[in-house]
Parts: sequence; structure tokens; C-alpha cells
Amino acid sequence: MWFRNLLIYRLTQEVAALIERAQLSTREDREGLIDHPLEYALREKPARPCASQDLSTYGFIAPIGKGEDAPLVHSSNGCLLIATEREERILPPSVIKDAVKEKVEEIEAEQMRKVFKKERDQIKDEIIQAFLPRAFPRKSRTYAAIDTQRGLIFVDSSSHKRAEDLLSTLREAIGSLPVRPLTVKVAPSATLTDWLKRQQAAEDFHILDRAMLCDTHEHGGKIAATHQDLTSDEIQQHLEAGKLVTLVSLAWQDKLSFVLDDKLVIKGLRFESLLQDQAEQDGGDDALSQQDASFVLMMLTFRDFVPALIEALGGEEVPQGI
Repeated sequence: MWFRNLLIYRLTQEVAALIERAQLSTREDREGLIDHPLEYALREKPARPCASQDLSTYGFIAPIGKGEDAPLVHSSNGCLLIATEREERILPPSVIKDAVKEKVEEIEAEQMRKVFKKERDQIKDEIIQAFLPRAFPRKSRTYAAIDTQRGLIFVDSSSHKRAEDLLSTLREAIGSLPVRPLTVKVAPSATLTDWLKRQQAAEDFHILDRAMLCDTHEHGGKIAATHQDLTSDEIQQHLEAGKLVTLVSLAWQDKLSFVLDDKLVIKGLRFESLLQDQAEQDGGDDALSQQDASFVLMMLTFRDFVPALIEALGGEEVPQGI
């Protein structure tokens, strides 16, 4: 249940009020009816297996638990956990390319004519449709947590496209979802560079052993430091030469370690054993209770960590008119 990556979005309007209704506890009666507004909305866009002619499908799945009756929204402590699943059939491009080439050569030899782009594209579509039933399906999941009290959405991904796929599908399900990526007033690269120059991060943050330094000139080079002492003279020389820090590994208190880049993408998020042990103790022996305990501790940690990080990076930027 612990997120490994983090993209953070801010709810910009009172759509939060719609989602706050989902704080109502999920209650399932004996007939299987679910008293949960957001739950009903997500069930309009469920995940499903690819049909014989589908390249891919996408929809919501239960974030915790299995089976058709498992809720699509897990609500705890004012936070909601949801998940999407994409199933796609894998068609190697090289296989399609070879099949198209073979078919085109066959037509040109038999009919003594040139096959042009429009016909090639049609042949390609026909070959894809013929191959689809035999293609191997692959599944991938994306999790997101909504903090209804703070008006924030956390997506467990480092890919903006995967995050937008989830958010746009959620938007379709509930009718409206005005969000924007969380941004800060000061360019993150400037702050990270300053931290390395001073050899000290903001309060409660500690610089670890990984960084990326980039030349600001066009076609400038990059220096990737891994398992390095970032306070060394070598690193300082690169900074004095004008390189900017675009990625650095950090620790926060004794709870988290992570890699932060200049786009505010958090990768390699790792919760220290103290939190994991606490979740095991709180969750007991039941698997679902363990997952719930992990989710609650993770979100409580985010409620302290994210404001501290944003403040350390210069404060949240709020666009004019919002």
C-alpha cells in the first residue's frame, strides 16, 4: 500500500465538496447495494478485460480487496484511495512491420502495381485486427489518494501521462474535476542548487548521495552522481562552474527518503521501517486491516511531509484568479 512515486495535484474549486461526500463510510447491505456517492460514479467506468478486438481497456478497480463486491473507493480518516487498471494487448511493432511488408510485397508482385501510404495504413489496420485475438494481454495499475481535508490528490506514478489518464477518467466519472499540478514560487532547481552549495538542506531535510547536475548552456552536459559524497570538492567545482541541480536524493526526518527532480516529481519514495512496523502493529493479523493501517499512516505522513517540502521549496504558487 505504500506509494513508491508521487505526483501531487491541487483541487482548485469546490469540487472538493463533491468528493467530501465520499467520506461517508462505505456500507454494503445484504443485497449488495453500496451507500457511497463516489462509489456509484466509479462503477460507471469499471475496468474490464480486453475483448477480442480491443487494443486496450481502462477503468476503476478495487484498491483494496478482490472480487466484484469489493468497493472501488476505500475511505479512511478523511482520505480516499482509488485505483485504475489498464489492460492492453501486446503487439510487437517489429512483428506488425514484417507482416505489413510481406503483404505489400505480395500485392505488388501479384498485381504489378505500387502500394501507397493510404493502402499501407489500411493493410496495417487489418493485420492488427487479425493479430489481436492472439496477442498477449498485459495489466498495469495506478493508485491515487485524495486528501479531502487538504484538497490534494496524490498519484502513485512518476509519469504525467499515467496520472492524467487516471484524473481524466475520474473527471468523466464525477462530471467535473478542476485540478492543477502543485507548483512552487521558486524554481526547484534554484533551491536544490542552493542546498548543495551550502551543503545543507532546509530544516528536517537531509541531502543523501545522488544528484544530477546540468549545464545551463544550450547542448550543455550533465553530471550524474550516484553513491557520491555531494559535499565533496568535485561537486562544488561543478556548481561553481554554473551547473544547476535538477535532481537530488533527500531524507525527511526519520520517516522518508526520496528523489526529487526540478519538475517536483518524487521518485523512489521509501518509508522507513519505523512507519512500516507501526502499520503492522496497528493492522494486526488481517490482510485488509494491514493495508488500511498502511494507508492511514502513509496519508498522515503526507499531511506533514508535503507542506514541509513545499515550504522548503519557497511556498506554493497560486495562479492569479484562483
